[in-house]
Amino acid sequence: MSIFDPEFGRDWLAERLSRELAEQVVPELPRFVMPEGRTPIPAAVLVPVVNHPQGPTVMFTERTAHLHDHAGQVSFPGGRVDDTDADRVATALRETEEETGLHPSRVEIIGRLPDYDIMTGFRVTPIVGWVEPPYNLQPDPFEVEKVFEVPLEFLLDPENHQEHSREVNGTIRHYYAMPYGEHYIWGATAGMVHMLYRALVEQY
Repeated sequence: MSIFDPEFGRDWLAERLSRELAEQVVPELPRFVMPEGRTPIPAAVLVPVVNHPQGPTVMFTERTAHLHDHAGQVSFPGGRVDDTDADRVATALRETEEETGLHPSRVEIIGRLPDYDIMTGFRVTPIVGWVEPPYNLQPDPFEVEKVFEVPLEFLLDPENHQEHSREVNGTIRHYYAMPYGEHYIWGATAGMVHMLYRALVEQY
C-alpha cells in the first residue's frame, strides 16, 4: 500500500513526527557545524504540508533577488526569533504570515525536526505544520518573489535527492539538491527536506 493513500494523511505524519526518532534524524551528508565559541542566531521556519485531494504538497517560497541573505534562493517561510515570540512555533507562524500571508489559523502544528545550522550564523528550527485549504496568500513583495508547492511524494522519493559538493573559502561543503521543474531546491532547505524524509520514510 502506498504511503500516499488517503489514510496516510495528517495523522500519519503527526504520528511519525511525534516519536523520539524525529529528534535524532540528520542528513546523511556532512553538513555545516557551528564553530565552537560562535553564538548562533536563533531562527525558525515553517515546513507547510498542504492537504489536497490529489495528495499533500509542501509549500516553499522563492526569495527576491535583492535580499542580503540567500537572495533568489528557495526556502521555507521563516526567520530570526523575535523577543516577543513565545517560542519557535510562534516565530515560524509569525514569519510565515508576514512573508506569505498564510494566517496561523490555517496551520496545525504536527511536529518539528532537529535544529539546522547554516553558514550565515543561524540555527534554524524547522516546525512542521498541516495546512488546510482554502486560504488566501499575500506574499510580501519585498521578501518573496513567489510561493509554490511541490508534491510531498516527489520530495520523499530518495531518487530525487541529489548529492553535490563545492569548495567554499577553501573548505569542501556537501549539500543536497532537489530540482523540481523551474525550481532549484538546494542547501539548507533541501537538507531539511531530507531530514523530513528520514523521519517519515527511511526509518520505517
